[in-house]
Amino acid sequence: MVIKESIELNGKQISLETGRLAKQASGAVLASYGDTRVLVTVCMQESREDIDYFPLRVDYEERFYASGKIPGGFFKREGRPSDVAILAARMIDRPIRPLFPNGYSDEVQIIATVLSAEPDCSPSMLSILGASAALMISEAPFNGPIAGVQVGYKDGQFVVNPGSELQEEGNMEITVAGTKQTVTMVEGQMKELSEEEVVSAIGVAHEAIQELVSLQERFIMQVNPAKKELPAAPQENTSLRERIAALINPEFSSLVSLSNKKERADFLHSLRDHAVESIVTDEIAVDEAPALQKEVVSLVDDLYRTYMRTQILDRGVRIDGRRPDEIRNITCEVGVLPRAHGSAIFTRGETQSLGIATLGATRGDEQIIDQMLKEGTKRFMLHYNFPPYSVGEVRRVGSPSRRSIGHGYLAEGGLRAILPSEEEFPYVIRIVSEILESNGSSSMATVCSGSLAMMDAGVPIKKPVAGIAMGMIEDESTQRRVILTDILGDEDHYGDMDFKVIGTRDGITGFQLDVKVGGIGRDTLRKALQQARQARLEILAKMEQVLPAPRETLSMYAPRLETITIPREKIGLVIGPGGKMIRKIIEETGAQIDIEDDGTVKLASVDMESVEAAKRWVEDLTAEIEVGTKMTTKVTRVVDFGAFVDLKNGSEGLVHVSNLAPGFVDNVRDIVKPGDEITIEVIGEDKMGRPDLRRVIEGANWDEGSSHGRGAKHSRGNGSNGHHAPKKVDPSIKVGDIIEGTIANTTDYGAFVELTPEVTGLIHISALSNEYVRRVSDVVKPGDKVKVEVLDIDERGRYKLRRIVSEEEEQSRENREEPQEKEPEEHVERPAEPKEEPPAFEDRW
Repeated sequence: MVIKESIELNGKQISLETGRLAKQASGAVLASYGDTRVLVTVCMQESREDIDYFPLRVDYEERFYASGKIPGGFFKREGRPSDVAILAARMIDRPIRPLFPNGYSDEVQIIATVLSAEPDCSPSMLSILGASAALMISEAPFNGPIAGVQVGYKDGQFVVNPGSELQEEGNMEITVAGTKQTVTMVEGQMKELSEEEVVSAIGVAHEAIQELVSLQERFIMQVNPAKKELPAAPQENTSLRERIAALINPEFSSLVSLSNKKERADFLHSLRDHAVESIVTDEIAVDEAPALQKEVVSLVDDLYRTYMRTQILDRGVRIDGRRPDEIRNITCEVGVLPRAHGSAIFTRGETQSLGIATLGATRGDEQIIDQMLKEGTKRFMLHYNFPPYSVGEVRRVGSPSRRSIGHGYLAEGGLRAILPSEEEFPYVIRIVSEILESNGSSSMATVCSGSLAMMDAGVPIKKPVAGIAMGMIEDESTQRRVILTDILGDEDHYGDMDFKVIGTRDGITGFQLDVKVGGIGRDTLRKALQQARQARLEILAKMEQVLPAPRETLSMYAPRLETITIPREKIGLVIGPGGKMIRKIIEETGAQIDIEDDGTVKLASVDMESVEAAKRWVEDLTAEIEVGTKMTTKVTRVVDFGAFVDLKNGSEGLVHVSNLAPGFVDNVRDIVKPGDEITIEVIGEDKMGRPDLRRVIEGANWDEGSSHGRGAKHSRGNGSNGHHAPKKVDPSIKVGDIIEGTIANTTDYGAFVELTPEVTGLIHISALSNEYVRRVSDVVKPGDKVKVEVLDIDERGRYKLRRIVSEEEEQSRENREEPQEKEPEEHVERPAEPKEEPPAFEDRW
């Protein structure tokens, strides 16, 4: 039978359904929220022998088809869980685990499979709800139900389950889980909210949680599940406990005098050995000895737990002699690694983190995000490493554990709020925390070392950040509670709360709360936050003594980065065909180049000279060439009428022979050759928008000796044309005049006509005849008399002419035309076209 219950939250329907899918699981629920669908299943099996912990496993399975995507990579299928999936699994695990009975050791596996995903309806939050409902209808002895929601912040208001757009703004993102009565788990990151604002946000979340718990209660009532009966808890051996207590309780007082974790561990180990030797004697039957020994060890641990808690509740003295609100000794060092861009060691008691900041400058340094619901890149990363030597153990070293990923995510979120914007500091930032010692709160030591390392690297963070771990000891029978500051590993293990708080002097930027008892009330939460604030201020004062502000300069080993903006339409000039140009810039300058679609160009290199060289190259390529612009460039090729030069923007410009040197130039190659470096100036622009160029020669007088009239030498054979435009215009010649002149010289692109002894004009090859002209010499030769029309006189006194075709020539052309259909032309080998294609008429002068 299919059973379904629904509720509306924030205008979207949330529903729970069972009886249709995965019916062989002990509990299976299809949870829906908007278009998001998550199938959550629960399976159980008998525990293995000799397990002294609860083997709960939670898996969160992202399916790319849920968002209409095909996975990347060679195999095109989902592989190992992503960090997002691991964090979601931890988010399900943490509020559920404390609600199983003490001593329960059956294997329980929860699998949340995302079948459909809507960005505005978080599948991870829905998975917490589905996991609780699936446990409640399964055989598992789960003391729920619970639910989880997210809270955002916009326009001074808290928003439950905000959409993806609001989450991207990043003002606040808090995840809260709890029962109908209280809160059991909180995690979040925000931009410097006050303690009271955080308490209010959690209160808003708990109201929504109560509605979702009520939904589950109605759902469970319809299912009416049968629960597995738990075996009766074994009766405690009171007499054995008293014997052991008499042996070791007097010795516990010595713990306060022990200075470190290892000494205390060795002392407790000796107490266990003493108790075992005293109780498990030769008189005990061989087959009973192992069980008795295990019981003795368990009782010693329980007596230690009781002693530690009682000392705190009754005397306000912790196992290392501190007061409840006292922080361990703190030391800070910066600049400890000479080649790292930034480094710091933060030590608090026996917890030590080496933080290393590395700056990246290009897109290749960013982390690529290819997730079920998100794609893009990430420019700030924090990675947390927890090697076995940090706790004096021997263990396999491999991929980061779920715990390490979770701790890194928490520290990263707390630091993100104080990062400069990409516009202020366009570098990619990677923080690595190497935990060198650990005795409680290593993730908060990571926050402190990471903040110092960034400051040492010269990252202009807005404010220093510190973190502190808070704990709690609670006696339910007497309703006594003591909040602990800067907890030890034992206080975390035997205590009732682990509450990590990150922030600046002005507010909270991140936190994580896990409660091991029934939950935490508003007043207790408020007190813990206030006590954490005092500790945070004390830690920040210690950090600021070592490095009060970010360094003003980057490490000499950090990449130098400069960002410029170019017009979007000129991106292609920098990239070049097939990436040829950008590769050339990278190879010749040694700088790395990233170009964004909006025209932002990032230039990076360890050597600032390389950055400057690449910057000049890009700016030259994209520069707007205006009148008056001067540049030093190279001659790319030489032709009869001038020299072509590289304009550094992917194109060439022509320096006409008349602008290569003052006076008469007989041979262009006498002045410049390909490869020569010359300085040019833009002196004008032709009608087609192309720059008119002139070679810059210091002290040159361009008004002398520039006319080429009668008697000028005109020779094509030696590579010169000798024809420069006169500087003075003959007032008797006007545009539209019909004049008879003499062909003075011919070139591949036209013919020069002497109009008067002082004036020469050019007939372009296209203006020689009314029909196609393949060779100028087919129409005119030097010495021919021609009638021409003056088409134009430019501002520099250059004459553009058109040959007037005589009536006889036109009639002869018409007589040559055959009206009948032409025979197919035979293939005729034509001479090769000249290599240098002449530019249009406007460029000839």
